[in-house]
Amino acid sequence: MAFQGKKLINDPNDVVTEFIEGLVETYPGLQYLDGFPEVKVVLRADVSSAAYDKVAIISGGGSGHEPAHAGYVGEGMLTAAICGDVFASPPVDSILAGIRAVTGSMGCLLIVKNYTGDRLNFILAAEQAKSEGYKVETVIVGDDCALPPPRGIAGRRGLAGTILVHKVAGAAAAAGLSLADVAAEAKCASEMVGTMGVALSVCTLPGQVTSDRLGPGKMELGLGIHGEPGAAMADIQPVDVVVSHVLNQILSPETNYVPITRGNRVVLMINGLGATPIMELMIASGKAVPKLQLEHGLAVDRVYTGSFMTSLDMAGFSISIMKADETILQRLDAATKAPYWPVGVDGNHPPAKIPVPMPPSRSIKSESDESLSRPPQLNQQGHILEVAIEAAANAIINLRDSLNEWDSKVGDGDCGSTMYRGATAILEDIRNYPLNDAAETVNEIGSSIRRIMGGTSGIIYNIFCKAAYAQLKASSQPVVTAKQWAEALEASIAAISKYGGASAGYRTLLDALIPASAMLQERLNAGDDPCVAFVLSSEAALAGAESTKHMQAQAGRSAYVAGEILASVPDPGAMAAASWYRAAALAVEDKSGASS
Repeated sequence: MAFQGKKLINDPNDVVTEFIEGLVETYPGLQYLDGFPEVKVVLRADVSSAAYDKVAIISGGGSGHEPAHAGYVGEGMLTAAICGDVFASPPVDSILAGIRAVTGSMGCLLIVKNYTGDRLNFILAAEQAKSEGYKVETVIVGDDCALPPPRGIAGRRGLAGTILVHKVAGAAAAAGLSLADVAAEAKCASEMVGTMGVALSVCTLPGQVTSDRLGPGKMELGLGIHGEPGAAMADIQPVDVVVSHVLNQILSPETNYVPITRGNRVVLMINGLGATPIMELMIASGKAVPKLQLEHGLAVDRVYTGSFMTSLDMAGFSISIMKADETILQRLDAATKAPYWPVGVDGNHPPAKIPVPMPPSRSIKSESDESLSRPPQLNQQGHILEVAIEAAANAIINLRDSLNEWDSKVGDGDCGSTMYRGATAILEDIRNYPLNDAAETVNEIGSSIRRIMGGTSGIIYNIFCKAAYAQLKASSQPVVTAKQWAEALEASIAAISKYGGASAGYRTLLDALIPASAMLQERLNAGDDPCVAFVLSSEAALAGAESTKHMQAQAGRSAYVAGEILASVPDPGAMAAASWYRAAALAVEDKSGASS
């Protein structure tokens, strides 16, 4: 069902002019012509037609593709950008105004995406400018690789590969080349690049409803940058599969979209369409490069990843591949002040990864290493410790989805996933724990957590284990008593409170552990069997965790959440702590009962 799109705008009719106003306020190297709303032209503040002694590079088209094209105005790239209304070609008079504003004796080059409106308006403006005495050349860019030949009179659409053509032309012009030579380099670059897009959603025009053309679980292949339907609709696939399909389409020898063959050098552009997180774009880049290298036999010299030519708020990306040589790379690497050209991309790549530095003690095998591995035979304490650790870890694994659900309401939604990673690491590493040595085992649990668990939970549990280890290590007895375990728990709670700043009633894991510690001490002092005391303290932990529903958070992300939302769920961290503590207690009770 279609619905009204949400936009942070004022009048939908003013979005382009207000965008331009914000752009030039942000970047002091840019200005615009005072001709709103008919004339919407962004130009370099340091260029005037009367004195400019280099070829002017002008591009533009409908708005809605930001940062294209106005974001690429700057020394070394575009001299001016002509902005149409959203998804509408700029009129001839606006293009003419831009030509007149920046074109000097060296002339100007118009770089035009291959859409009928853009092509007709820019060509007509060029003819008018020539009649006024300006030297004008035009390069049409059609880099679309989605639609199979024949393509009729419309030809291939202009897509994100146009940005690479802008950069080549701008650098050539900045180097002082003639209009003919700049146009020749731009035309050559336009013939070397191919692009194809993939979308997970359609875009929403300002003031209009959002189309429901793409249903749940669907993606569109080969769509244009104006939201027009693509070449095909398909079920959403892993990005590996999507990237392979797009690369195969662009580089297909049957269609021969681009003159790229095995052994060639290329540059790669992964372009977000407006609503795709950088994380997802980088994943696509990371998968595309080895596929180009290994499957297509190409040397990837440069990779550009970001949102360069968007389609408003569309989710998805396009991939552009351009055949490269030394001249192309020199133009792409040349300095520019265009605000949205990516920096830090030029130059050759060092190795992508290097070894993780290890502490000096890890590089020299010592006699103590033998004592920190799993003993050939477990003693009674080792067996009990093993079942307790496994039970605690499995309890967290089973609780992952519930923890994430609770955390999505009061935090960032990843408590279960973070704890799950820690639990699985512990189960994997337990085969190497020195289980007959309780203190060292606790220390190794901390190492497992530190290695794999990020976020606040990771460091809190690392502190927990370090404090418990120090307390247990202080005893010289080979077997840890129940009282010593209780003291270790108390030391861990004190350390968490000291470094984390939380205490009882703050709605954290301490609201499970503090009641557990108090009950454990109380029952042991009363002379209860240690297993009974452990189980009773685990019940106190669960009760404490449940009581967090009635607490106002004073620590962590929950501190920013409204009280009525907090009242609907317990604290995820407290529930996680209570769950592993309870599982360990029951496992120890069961193991001790079976051994007696």
